[in-house]
Amino acid sequence: MYISRNLDQWNAFLTMLQTAFEQGKAQDFLTLLLTADERDAVGLRLQIVSQLLDKNLSQREIQQNLNTSAATITRGSNMIKTMDPNFIEWVKQHLDDVEKN
Repeated sequence: MYISRNLDQWNAFLTMLQTAFEQGKAQDFLTLLLTADERDAVGLRLQIVSQLLDKNLSQREIQQNLNTSAATITRGSNMIKTMDPNFIEWVKQHLDDVEKN
């Protein structure tokens, strides 16, 4: 699993993010912290993870579909490999739920 270079800052961010979600301020909080390009990058990463977990397309096809670099796809693929399989199943389930709506 990825460990932040500064775990204290990462944990502070996670605490604030959780509080923002609990209080209905998640979108405002993330808009405050992330530029439009960074928000787009997070959305792209979610699409990459979703398509990698579907296993319907090759990494090259995903790269072409999403108009991104091979390195970006590889980073997503490598991160998936480091995660607990139970967590990956949870992600798949919730991605499926999101895509149905």
